[in-house]
Amino acid sequence: MTHPLVDQLRFARSEFRRGLEGITDEEARRRILPMNCVSWNVGHLAWQEQRFWLGFAQDGMIRPDVDKSFRGGAPASCPPLAHVWSAWEEITAAADPWLDTVTGAIVASAAPRARRDADVTYGSLLLRTIYHYWYHTGENSAIRQQLGHSDLPVFVGALDSEAPYRSEA
Repeated sequence: MTHPLVDQLRFARSEFRRGLEGITDEEARRRILPMNCVSWNVGHLAWQEQRFWLGFAQDGMIRPDVDKSFRGGAPASCPPLAHVWSAWEEITAAADPWLDTVTGAIVASAAPRARRDADVTYGSLLLRTIYHYWYHTGENSAIRQQLGHSDLPVFVGALDSEAPYRSEA
């Protein structure tokens, strides 16, 4: 059975994606300062997923372009939405087989490649990623409101049916 934190990550991913339904490429590439544009946010979350689940967990990387362009501190850019969605889909699909193996023991274990100056667990990385998705989901909603979009999705969607609380036990 999938670990409950992995279920929550997948729900956060689905809400992030749901929050961007109907946005055009032109809108996704518009930057309203001081925020990044929506398409950069998609690439940024792809970067984090690749870094944590492919890099730290498996010592791999399938999209060096994403690592270079969307890491924290990378220069702002306004990439085509289709390009970053494709990268996000490729990276999350590659991460999912490892995430499917996550157990309580893995969640509690150190992620040795994560930081050299602190003990970081895979559980902490899962929480960091979940919270990061929610942060950018809210930011993207604010950007869409600034673009004049109305009738935006209400969050947190179908939590009770799609990702209810479930004990690890």
